[in-house]
Amino acid sequence: MAAFDQAQARGQTVIDIAGLSTRFGDVTVHDNLSMDVRAGEVVSLVGGSGSGKTTLLRQILGLERPSAGSVRVFGVDIHRADAATLQTLRNRWGMLFQHGALFSAMSAFDNVAQPMRELRALPEDLVRDAALLKLQMVGIAPSQAARMPADLSGGMVKRVALARALALEPELLFLDEPTAGLDPALSEAFVDLIAMLRREMRLTVVMVTHDLDTLLALSSRIAVLADRRLVAFGSAEEVVRVDHPFIHDYFLGQRGLRALQGMRDMKEHHYGK
Repeated sequence: MAAFDQAQARGQTVIDIAGLSTRFGDVTVHDNLSMDVRAGEVVSLVGGSGSGKTTLLRQILGLERPSAGSVRVFGVDIHRADAATLQTLRNRWGMLFQHGALFSAMSAFDNVAQPMRELRALPEDLVRDAALLKLQMVGIAPSQAARMPADLSGGMVKRVALARALALEPELLFLDEPTAGLDPALSEAFVDLIAMLRREMRLTVVMVTHDLDTLLALSSRIAVLADRRLVAFGSAEEVVRVDHPFIHDYFLGQRGLRALQGMRDMKEHHYGK
């Protein structure tokens, strides 16, 4: 059995956040927050503006340091690791930024090849083959690989950025508003792509999203941030049973109820009642 399968079978913890607090001057963003992410699941972070979703994501990535508590990724305290250990960890994850964050002076191909070239571990012919393969995996044909970011549609930018996030065959994928700016049809196609790649590449995923359809289609568990704490953490069915104003407004309004019903209909179609 592959290492990922063994980890998933044991429910191995990939990310462990314990007693995390974040303060900026007199403002407290997180107060004694604890949660985990297990191998093979998709954990989504949701919450209102200022709830600390992006701050928490940046702390998991090691870009910001919490005021107290710890963040362990693959068993390593991310804020106590030396530079070499941190770089090794970063090679094990990929990040899809909200607006793609492609290098504007590089072609789609070179954006995807860049992480491989940085490692300086592969000859250029293998980098070329690997980059084209990653682009093909996300639906970008070789004939489109030479295009510059300014010549790509919003959906294509997302796909190229996803290919770059997957360039180093990561075990862990971070998604920041993956469907933001896409129309409903493109959004649905992108969600299907992420779901397929997660299965094929056996990824563990941490996602920040405001989009209910994306959230319900992909999430194994949902972490709801409000009032400086984790007010709910579980499946969609478990979360909506928590009595909290944000959950009522977000999940149980008309749009939320439609999305929840759509999720239930999809499950019945695939698995039966």
